Amino acid sequence: MSIIIIGAGEVGFHLADRLSKEKKDVVIIDRDMEKIRRVQNTLDVQAIHGSGGSISLLRQAGISEASMVIAVTNSDEVNMISCLVAGVQDRVPIKIARVRDPEYSYLLPLFDKEHLDIDFVINPDHEVVEMMRKLMEVPGAVEVVDFAEGLVRMVGLPLPLGSSLIGKSLAKLRELYPQASVLIVAIQRGDKVFIPKGQDVLAANDLLFLVMERKKAREALEDFGNKRPPIKRVMILGGGLIGLELAKSLEEQGIQVKIIEQNESRCLEIAEKCRKAVVLRGDASYQDILLEENVGEMDTFIAVTEDDENNVMISLLAKKMGVRRVMTLINKMAYSPLVRSIGIDVVISPRLAAVSKILQFIRRGKILSVSSLPEENAEAFEAIALETSDLVGRPLRKVEFPKDAIVGALVQGSEVIIPDGSTVIQPGDRVMIFALTTAIHKVEKALMVKLEYW
Repeated sequence: MSIIIIGAGEVGFHLADRLSKEKKDVVIIDRDMEKIRRVQNTLDVQAIHGSGGSISLLRQAGISEASMVIAVTNSDEVNMISCLVAGVQDRVPIKIARVRDPEYSYLLPLFDKEHLDIDFVINPDHEVVEMMRKLMEVPGAVEVVDFAEGLVRMVGLPLPLGSSLIGKSLAKLRELYPQASVLIVAIQRGDKVFIPKGQDVLAANDLLFLVMERKKAREALEDFGNKRPPIKRVMILGGGLIGLELAKSLEEQGIQVKIIEQNESRCLEIAEKCRKAVVLRGDASYQDILLEENVGEMDTFIAVTEDDENNVMISLLAKKMGVRRVMTLINKMAYSPLVRSIGIDVVISPRLAAVSKILQFIRRGKILSVSSLPEENAEAFEAIALETSDLVGRPLRKVEFPKDAIVGALVQGSEVIIPDGSTVIQPGDRVMIFALTTAIHKVEKALMVKLEYW
């Protein structure tokens, strides 16, 4: 059973890469020969040059035996038609399409069984706005991911120079902050990600991944020593689909928004659709507009134009002018590590958001896996504890668990538990596990759940 991916751009390429590493049989189709050559030279998958909407090409790709078709070209219409053609040609079990135009979101019946019969529609722009909205809820965070239908939250928080936590072991932190319902499940130090133990000592510039109950997140972080004022003022560069939706979302959170856009007609459209946001027409590459609008007084500056280089340069300029935190949209996924290294606080990738969301849907119902830790060296995933699992019925301190993995949280009924050595997992509990990729096979044995996603 194969997976057919239509579109070998950033999303299709990285999906094929991830799925092939999981030993899936992947076929990727694209009409751009340069993209096909890139796939052939880089990935261990079958690559076919041509249109994903061609019946003969789909037959060549093995549509009659495919378990899934994923259409992620840059054209919404091509993606929808490709899924339609695949479904008419053969009864493909799962069809997924990337659709960016927000107008289609108002036509949800279009995708149901009676019409296009698309099982899952992913809008990367919507996912980006949702990610940024969560980041606004946790001042200082560079990553925020929710689990267990929003009951559990993981926060990526950098440890700045001068922090009182530097030089302290995890065991010592438990003594200093006994009331804090927070667990450090992973640390990124430079390019290395590791699962920490009690004797590990925190260092300046560590990126800490903390797990807590979502509704108590602010209180838990304050108890842990992270006391930061809420975000009140945000400046957005770029009034495209993402910029407009982000401005509307932040307005709903009570945040004061200024949005800079060069196109005059787009400025008028934004002004009509936003209730309180201040819309400014101008080119932010000139320092004058940033100075005039007191960019240094902003809590956060967010660059979301279609130009990666422009986003990076103006974000760095805003930071130099005094903004506490800058967030930058990057479409080329390979740029992300470099951009972080030169001083951008938060890098957001619509392509990576789309890949993660599609993988979540594919894995839904067995193990929900989220590549939420850096450089794809670690994973955070959620599973149901089976009665036969080695994790069940014993205190965690007595469970032989892989050293490069940790149980970060569990949900018993509606109760969220941040575990310690005395915690006992019960059958049916939802368990959040954080592990290096090298330890996932061992975690599988402990769970007695096969990491097979369909």
